[in-house]
Amino acid sequence: MGINAAELAAGINTVWVLLCAALVFFMEAGFAFLEAGFIRAKNSMNIVMKVFTDCTVGMLSYWALGFAVMYGLDRAGLFGGSGFFLNGSFAHLHLGIPLYAYWLFQAAFAVAMASIVSGAVAERMKFAPYLVFTALAAGLIYPLAGHWVWGGGWLGKLGMLDFAGSAVVHAVGGWSALAAVLVLGAREGKYNRDGSVNVLPAHNMHLAFLGTFILWFGWFGFNPGSSLSGLDLNIARIALTTNLAAATGGTMGMLCTKLKYGKVDPSMAMNGALAGLVAITAGCAYVSPPAAVITGAVAGVLVVLAVGFFDRIHADDPVGAIAVHGVNGTWGALAVGLFAEKGGLFYGGGWHLLGVQALGVLSVSLLAFAATGGIFYVLKKTVGIRVSAHEELEGLDINEHGIPAYAGLVAGPLGEIDVEEFSDSYVPEVLPRAAGR
Repeated sequence: MGINAAELAAGINTVWVLLCAALVFFMEAGFAFLEAGFIRAKNSMNIVMKVFTDCTVGMLSYWALGFAVMYGLDRAGLFGGSGFFLNGSFAHLHLGIPLYAYWLFQAAFAVAMASIVSGAVAERMKFAPYLVFTALAAGLIYPLAGHWVWGGGWLGKLGMLDFAGSAVVHAVGGWSALAAVLVLGAREGKYNRDGSVNVLPAHNMHLAFLGTFILWFGWFGFNPGSSLSGLDLNIARIALTTNLAAATGGTMGMLCTKLKYGKVDPSMAMNGALAGLVAITAGCAYVSPPAAVITGAVAGVLVVLAVGFFDRIHADDPVGAIAVHGVNGTWGALAVGLFAEKGGLFYGGGWHLLGVQALGVLSVSLLAFAATGGIFYVLKKTVGIRVSAHEELEGLDINEHGIPAYAGLVAGPLGEIDVEEFSDSYVPEVLPRAAGR
């Protein structure tokens, strides 16, 4: 039986989207390794379990509710109202690939948004309330933002450009993380009574670097895959701009910390590269390679400044998720308004696109911040969201899951292995906090 050109094209595009969906899903391994490496050993199993939960509970929630809210028939430009449990017709999407392939790709994005928050709440949040949040994040918060921009909603109709999700995925995840952190509170021993900041050291930077490399690798599915076509020759340009922004962001993270502290900070090198990836995600298909370098360079500087800022306001984020995703997701959306070759301010397009981009990223960020803050506040007042101070100091691995990440090794008050090395070092000051967290 012969195959015509249209069938061949559909087959190639389907394979392309499925391959990219697998790459985006593999980014969850990157989130798990990065976040586990950045925190203390006594909590590393717990954070991997939270990321795993994003892939299980979050995936099911997106299947039952989220995809319909995001891509169902539009209701007043605000949400989709059909296709729950993937039932019914999605003909209005005019897909050139099977619906199931498109769903898998989008579901991988949904769980990535939830995983951004998991790192910010690490080391002190109860596991059960996190299950509730990840279900609502993948089933409601992310899909609402996605509908506004990609699903036929009001921002898409205004002309907002967000090719692969600097705003829809990353700004939404980052500002959700800020709301969660503010309601949850800081880790025990992170801040002193005089407001000074203590470093609670990462337990395995090699693991964090592995996570960074996996995320970088997965971004070649995240951005080029959003073309939904393996026949679109622009995927080469998308891959190039993505890679250049990551490389420049990582370079600037190293240079900034060398200039600021006299030494190159490995954590800022990693977060600089990730910030560059986040920032270019909106404009990867619309900007030139030099503009991608500028976008990544600004992101690498912003992440260094933002990490320090959030520490100064006592928004305790163990992995820098707010700075990487919230700040640079916002910057990436705005950068499109500046550098897009069609409509960008610096390319003769005037202020219109930049204004739409600013309105769009502000709107989805406020949605994410308010919704997450409300969810965390209700959970705090009902079931509680924090482990006790004793459980936190002992570690969430044992108290939440009954098993340590590193069997047979002893952890001290910092959660570090071989604590004898730290016998003369700082022991965290446990400050009293209100009950009910």
